Amino acid sequence: MTEVMKRQTDIAELAAKVRDGDRRALARAITLVESGRADHREDALALLDAVGTDRQALRIGLSGTPGVGKSTFIESFGLMLTGQGKRVAVLAVDPSSARSGGSILGDKTRMDFLARDPNAFIRPSPSQTQLGGVARRSREAVALCEAAGYDVVLIETVGVGQSETVVSHMADLFVLLLAPAGGDELQGVKRGIMEMADLILVNKADGALKEQAIRTCADYAGALRLLRKREQDPDGFPKALMVSALETVGLETAWAEMLALVDWRREAGIWDATRTAQASYWFEEDVRQGLLEVLMADPATKARMQAAEAEVRAGALSPAAAAARVLGPLRKG
Repeated sequence: MTEVMKRQTDIAELAAKVRDGDRRALARAITLVESGRADHREDALALLDAVGTDRQALRIGLSGTPGVGKSTFIESFGLMLTGQGKRVAVLAVDPSSARSGGSILGDKTRMDFLARDPNAFIRPSPSQTQLGGVARRSREAVALCEAAGYDVVLIETVGVGQSETVVSHMADLFVLLLAPAGGDELQGVKRGIMEMADLILVNKADGALKEQAIRTCADYAGALRLLRKREQDPDGFPKALMVSALETVGLETAWAEMLALVDWRREAGIWDATRTAQASYWFEEDVRQGLLEVLMADPATKARMQAAEAEVRAGALSPAAAAARVLGPLRKG
């Protein structure tokens, strides 16, 4: 058997195991699509074709401020769903160090009970300094989780900020998790991410923080009413709700609201339209990334960049002028 034939056989076997719901096979498959090696990329594309696109899960993007209790919420919410007989996949993106590129990848240790649930799959991935709070190949990891038969895929981003809105291009619902706080935090949450959120969940609505959570939820509900109504929402959405991940209070209500919104979007044709728009978005993104990689690999372009960068560092050329010099020959050619 030739090397090419062996690789094709291995990919076919891996695809079959993924579709059978084998968690180890799914982990191997995600590792393959996350790899930056050229030969691995070729195999990854073959694998994605082999697993097919006939299965769909509910994709929920989840973002929140640091310390809001995202891991606790995901564990409690995930256990509630698996208790209902659903299979849940969690793609938790950890921030990578800009200096070393490393990540802690500690999400499994923060979701110990969910990690041991046979109906759950948790995959921590490094963001690899990717803007948008999600790893570059998170979208393909989501597709693999769908192929493996998971009913719900939770995509946890690295934090909260304007760039976090990228997750909305791979999720069916976008949930913003916030903690009880005063007006300062409301001012600190960027308008862009507020406009993307389908649900705002005020967590930690328990104990001494419960009264503050009530006031905070009312503040966010008021802020949402000031936003322009979106075509993809029925009356009453987006909305703010209170939950306590620690005491598992409000989770069923939040899930019911998510399902109500999803059902409305399906009936209105918005679900399919959104998925189509997302596919187009990621096609363009892959083309952009591929063009950049091709240009960076071109010796002449690389030499022009190094020469221009040296002049920028010496103060002899502005960054804008240097960029124009590098791109000039490409525009002409």
